[in-house]
Amino acid sequence: MDDRSNGGKPFFFLYQTVFKRVGLRLPFTAFERELLTEINVAPAQLHPNSWAFVRAFEILNGYLGLLPSVDVFLHFFEVKKQGKSLWVSFSGVTGRILFTLFQNSYKGWKGQFFRVCCTEHDPTALDGFPLYWVEKPKLLKPKSLDELTFADREVCVALAGLGVVFSTVKLIACEFNANALSEYLGRKIYTPTCLLYICLFMCFL
Repeated sequence: MDDRSNGGKPFFFLYQTVFKRVGLRLPFTAFERELLTEINVAPAQLHPNSWAFVRAFEILNGYLGLLPSVDVFLHFFEVKKQGKSLWVSFSGVTGRILFTLFQNSYKGWKGQFFRVCCTEHDPTALDGFPLYWVEKPKLLKPKSLDELTFADREVCVALAGLGVVFSTVKLIACEFNANALSEYLGRKIYTPTCLLYICLFMCFL
């Protein structure tokens, strides 16, 4: 794609539903930029359901007081492209499922999108990730524990040890309602078994 179509200034496209329903905001977080770069895709190449996984992961990490890690995320997800689909998706790894699917059938979203450009107030807003459709995204297998740093490995073990599958829909819906988020995650996490894993994990922080 040629920047001249926007007066020589960089831009990218992104579907409205990712902002309206998934709750993505701009500018992208450092985690989101690094993740897009790691899998080598432009924002519009990532399926809305997969953007929902990204948001749920960030919300869960925020609640637990952790900085989201790309390597931890890619331990729980692999990067796939289904058949002739144009979009890249994250797929949960069997035995490591963290989140439910945001929506089983996504319809009517492909023709509704924004063109996102920089402003003089934040000229670096589009730095650090692919802007335009990439011909060869990185279809990555999930990272093994051996590939991770000690800190990331401990986070993965702790999250897997919880044995909990979180509702992506619920996490996104409760993001700005601290009481509702605490109530939902409290019920899911603060069981005797989960508390044991959390205590063991906190010993390594």
